[in-house]
Amino acid sequence: MKKFLTVAAIGALVAMSGCGKSENADGPVKREAGNWKNEVKLVKFEVPGMPAEMKDGMAKMMESAGSIDQCLTQEQADKEDIASEISKAQAGGGDCKWSKNDIAGGKVDIAGTCTANGQTVNMTMAGNVTAKKSDIAVTINGKTPTGKPMEMVIQTNSTHTGPCKAATT
Repeated sequence: MKKFLTVAAIGALVAMSGCGKSENADGPVKREAGNWKNEVKLVKFEVPGMPAEMKDGMAKMMESAGSIDQCLTQEQADKEDIASEISKAQAGGGDCKWSKNDIAGGKVDIAGTCTANGQTVNMTMAGNVTAKKSDIAVTINGKTPTGKPMEMVIQTNSTHTGPCKAATT
């Protein structure tokens, strides 16, 4: 179970890394600097024959990640590049080959195959982005370590909530 979660994490990281502002429909996507609230929700998790308790456990694990606040400085926003974020996700334990990598005009449409810990899955990411919000669905299809088919859909929502929050000590 943990092995395919590594691959699922790749998709979630890429989606949460944010895609955002695109003044020119064909230009690079950029997020606006400031505080971003990132939420991840498990929409679907299907494995034939998997006990309901295990599915519920997976949903609770994703839910426990809850929402994450992230400060994106102006410098980070200026340098942000989704292609770079995808590369970072690959370095995080997975190797992905993208057959489709369209990120422009406020849309994200990515598809490919990722391998982590000897397990391979097909992954798609599709959604919409603006300077202050992104909604991206990550769909992962593959096999569990026991060889059963598996489908997982994760919805990531990122919202710009204003200036970065001051750190508390």
